[in-house]
Amino acid sequence: MVELFKGGAYLIDNTELIADDGDALKKLSQHGINTTKQEALKNTIAYSILEKHNTSGNMDKLKIKFDAMASHDITYVGIIQTARASGLEKFPIPYVLTNCHNSLCAVGGTINEDDHMFGLSAAKKYGGIYVPAHQAVIHQFMREMMSGCAKMILGSDSHTRYGALGTMAIGEGGGELAKQLLGKTYDVNRPEVIGVYLTGKPDKGVGPQDIALAIIGTVFENGYVKNKVMEFIGDGISNLNVEYRNGIDVMTTETTCLSSVWETDEAVKQYYELHERAEDFKELKPGNCAYYDGIVYVDMSKVKPMIAMPFHPSNVYTIDDLNENLEDILAEVEKRAQKQIDNPKIKFTLRNKIKNGKLYVDQGVIAGCAGGTYDNICDAADILRGNSIGADDFALSIYPSSQPTFISLVENGSIAALMATGATIRSAFCGPCFGAGDVPSNNGLSIRHSTRNFPNREGSKPRNGQIASVALMDARSIAATALNKGFLCSAQDIDVDFTKPKYFFNKTVYDNRVYNGFGKADPNVELKFGPNITDWPQMSRLTDNLLLKVCSVITDPVTTTDELIPSGETSSYRSNPLGLAEFTLSRKDPEYVKRAKNIQLAEKARLNGENPLETDLQLSAVFDVIKSKFDTDASKIGIGSVIYAVKPGDGSAREQAASCQKVLGGWANFAGEYATKRYRSNLINWGMLPFIFKGEPPFEVDDFVFIPNVADAIRNKNSEFKAYVVKNNTINDFTLEMAELTDDERKIILAGCLINFYRDEK
Repeated sequence: MVELFKGGAYLIDNTELIADDGDALKKLSQHGINTTKQEALKNTIAYSILEKHNTSGNMDKLKIKFDAMASHDITYVGIIQTARASGLEKFPIPYVLTNCHNSLCAVGGTINEDDHMFGLSAAKKYGGIYVPAHQAVIHQFMREMMSGCAKMILGSDSHTRYGALGTMAIGEGGGELAKQLLGKTYDVNRPEVIGVYLTGKPDKGVGPQDIALAIIGTVFENGYVKNKVMEFIGDGISNLNVEYRNGIDVMTTETTCLSSVWETDEAVKQYYELHERAEDFKELKPGNCAYYDGIVYVDMSKVKPMIAMPFHPSNVYTIDDLNENLEDILAEVEKRAQKQIDNPKIKFTLRNKIKNGKLYVDQGVIAGCAGGTYDNICDAADILRGNSIGADDFALSIYPSSQPTFISLVENGSIAALMATGATIRSAFCGPCFGAGDVPSNNGLSIRHSTRNFPNREGSKPRNGQIASVALMDARSIAATALNKGFLCSAQDIDVDFTKPKYFFNKTVYDNRVYNGFGKADPNVELKFGPNITDWPQMSRLTDNLLLKVCSVITDPVTTTDELIPSGETSSYRSNPLGLAEFTLSRKDPEYVKRAKNIQLAEKARLNGENPLETDLQLSAVFDVIKSKFDTDASKIGIGSVIYAVKPGDGSAREQAASCQKVLGGWANFAGEYATKRYRSNLINWGMLPFIFKGEPPFEVDDFVFIPNVADAIRNKNSEFKAYVVKNNTINDFTLEMAELTDDERKIILAGCLINFYRDEK
């Protein structure tokens, strides 16, 4: 089904793979090819696109400028506020502001609509593109209107992926978008490129989510594609229409790769022609001999309908295996889930969902950039047409991904057919992906064609004794389960003829409602502020020495951004840094905020010229221990907090996972490794030190860590830092590490944050 090469490989004529072993060059010569690995790696699609957008002149140290950007309504306010504070005058490239996350205005009410009015006024003032609520989810709009072959797009949402359309797109934290707005670059070492060779044709009933989950289940845990570019190649691509390809591509985010790109063909050309953008098509394919740093080989004909059980997209099984081994698999899922929930008051179970030997689910959802596409919904309608989803617990909700998609589904009768079954149809909205729509009941199990199924991401609140869970499935198997009145089954268990009605793109709704102000900035426009939209607070610059109180120690194998700062109920506070910070680690460590704020009092006192030691009796004793070894003054030591996690940052690109720690006085993270580049970048852009510490941590919650001469170490490009744990009147050293920083990243950390860095440049 899915196989991984142990090393790299050469692709010859886009058809034959030659493993990079001792005989590789000999085999190449038999094809009449004389090359080197260094030359062959330049023949990937990814390399050519990166080269086109690189401004450094050095392909190993990239400085990328993007063609366009996109943000939604729980990220664009903070990004624009950051850029404003740093000297923003106008948007230098097309910047799309969509309203698909807080669009219901149900959680937060006026607060959310104030954000929208801020966004519209910013689009007018700085020359942006504003997509009103309910018109499109962010990634569908970008596919339809902004993608282009060989283009690069940056988005402040982790699922910024348009590779199937020949566009290399990257999801990052808001700081990276602010840099682009200020004419700066996205700096990264040239990523390795992993070939994803697709062959075969998916069986009937197997959808794009099934292919995606099969890949994720193979590559996530071993980090095979982490921070790399996935390049989709192979004879199987021609067996997939573009919607199907988009459905696979958007889920590449869950592999922790940096970006993705696909070879393009006549089908992609027709897609651009259909969307009235024929000029954006370009044929993309690897060169005659291209080198890949690894190969994911996928025989799509062997992929069966899949399910990703709680609480991660990589926790995959075939639906058939799950149904045949219900008790055993559910017991294992429960065991892993209980560790992730980490709340002894909650006894998580799924085995109570077994009824008459079958697994019963409470809810089905087909939504967003992954599930709400035209083909998915048409196929679901074919499965359910003329039937009923039942009048019991089970419910089915469907969210078309854009108004043009919705219009075509109405015109071909799919919407009416689905509504007649008892399914409910909603507008374009991302809520089910992050807990702001269709939140299941307590102990509920939801099956969703969406992007993630992390703990609590569906909206439950374990600290209040609530728990629900999500399993990811393809729209076709969700519809089959709905036909089965909520009893889990795969689309291959039913007999259906997929009609595949033709799609007609109707751009009229965008012409009538989307504000397109790119190139028409009007500096006389006043930004519209609501009372919840506040400026970023002042951030301290890095001091010569740091004294950090350990305010949380998280020993889970992976810590998601949802656990660092929750989604869902916090969305309304994304424009209010201090208000949002109150939710930091609230699902994982509810005492963290109190601990961090208590030690922050010392730093505030220091900055005000007061004695920081008087704010905390413990600090005086700690400082006495430090003075026994170091000749230093408390007024010259930055005092704040730090968290430790084994592998933080999986999931969302939201910068608030880092900025909330900074707002509360955080100076650093200690981690075994960082789950994604984007989370590490978020730390850096908010002036936080991304330390690495491997092994059993020598500190506990409430211990202090002293790091002397840290500013000099950053300036001198040190990779190791001597640190000291202070506890029980003792001081013991240990070593922290830090991966490579760019020159600008060092300056940002020294300045205390991105805003300070740009102020320094003025």
